[in-house]
Amino acid sequence: MPARSPARSPARFPARLRRLIPVIVCVLAPLAAAQSGAPSPPALMLAERHHAGIDPAAYWISEKLDGVRAYWDGEALRFRSGRPIAAPAWFLAALPPQPLDGELWLGRGRFDALSAIVRRDAADDAAWREVRYMVFDLPGAPGSFSERVVRMRELAALAAVPWLEPVAQIRVPDREALKRRFDAVLAQGGEGLMLHRADAQWTPGRSDAVLKLTPWLDAEARVVAYVAGRGRHRGRLGALEVEAADGRRFRLGTGFSDAEREHPPPLGAEVTYRYRELTASGLPRFPVYLRMRDLP
Repeated sequence: MPARSPARSPARFPARLRRLIPVIVCVLAPLAAAQSGAPSPPALMLAERHHAGIDPAAYWISEKLDGVRAYWDGEALRFRSGRPIAAPAWFLAALPPQPLDGELWLGRGRFDALSAIVRRDAADDAAWREVRYMVFDLPGAPGSFSERVVRMRELAALAAVPWLEPVAQIRVPDREALKRRFDAVLAQGGEGLMLHRADAQWTPGRSDAVLKLTPWLDAEARVVAYVAGRGRHRGRLGALEVEAADGRRFRLGTGFSDAEREHPPPLGAEVTYRYRELTASGLPRFPVYLRMRDLP
């Protein structure tokens, strides 16, 4: 029997093939979702947290926008879950025939109003006139992030419409300059900063090529159950039981408005919460509900 040829190591793949991997992921993920008949989350870059020791001179810096993340696959606008967003035809007609990643945004402190607009089953044409699609990356595109920044600016200029904008990206020389920028954004009502390594290739999944810098810790979890309220909250939501990505379950009992206690996020919805630190058992300490992010 002839000897088998040894398996070829991925590290020995030609560089031109390795560069195509992100593009292949972007193409195959939607095809797999289509065959299953259910929406599938698009392949996106996800941020890690900023930490001490980072040299900000190696990164592009932008404001962390208080919006709804939206993925444009070249034909449809989708939530992170893969569900389509009911945007007006004129809004979508201006978008280029290539994937975009960004935030639908109304402005600082207007998340609730934005959420009400973009989650409707039918687009409110007048309300969408205020919405902007702030693009911060080009999924599957080749080249470094610096090259993609140039391309995003070119795409927005070609579209020449007020609702498509690249997120403003700047460079800072050192940590002191980063802190000044961070403090200025917070003073103006912003959430914090995003750092994207200038030389980073686009790669799906969580990566330290993208970092978020905020004055608190935040994370996302899925709603799995309701806890009935007591006392003044009798007859409405007392707390949400949620499940983190690692399977740990805990409760969110604060941070809700009266309206949210009357009409809480549906089971299966993804919500964002804030917390101070993790306990010795790995659970968030003093978690506070922030907002609903998306539906399944």
